[in-house]
Amino acid sequence: MTSIWHKDYSIEEVNLRGENTLVNHLGIQITEITDSSLSATMPVDHTTVQPARILHGGASCVLAESLGSIAANMVIDTHKFIAVGQSITANHLRPGLEGETVLGIAKALHTGRRSQLWNIDIFNEKEQMICSSRLTMAIIEK
Repeated sequence: MTSIWHKDYSIEEVNLRGENTLVNHLGIQITEITDSSLSATMPVDHTTVQPARILHGGASCVLAESLGSIAANMVIDTHKFIAVGQSITANHLRPGLEGETVLGIAKALHTGRRSQLWNIDIFNEKEQMICSSRLTMAIIEK
C-alpha cells in the first residue's frame, strides 16, 4: 500500500509539534503512524474528566480534532498550505473511565486539494469504541 503522507514522519517529530499546546497540556501522545492512519493516546485524568469523573465529551473532541488536524497537515506540503478545522461532529457512545488511557485512530475518508474528511474513532482500554467523530478540514494557501 502507498502511504498517504506527504513525507516520512517519525513519531518523535510529530509529538514535538505538540509541545506548549493544548495537545501537550492534555497529555495527547502520537503512538503510531501507518501508511493510512495516525493513532494517539490521551489519559482520562484530572485534566480530561468532567465532575462525574468520566471523560469529558469536549476532551474527546479535542483528541479527535487534534489527531485529525495533525494527520491532515501530514498529507499536504506545509511549506505551501495549511489544513485548518472547519467542522467536527462527535457521537459519544460510552463513558471513558478515570484512570484509563483512551486511544484515538484517525483515517482519511477524502484528501482533496481544497478539503479533507477524516474519521476519528476513540477506544477505551477494553477496545470498546467510546466516541466516533468526523472532522472536515479546509486546505488553504499560506
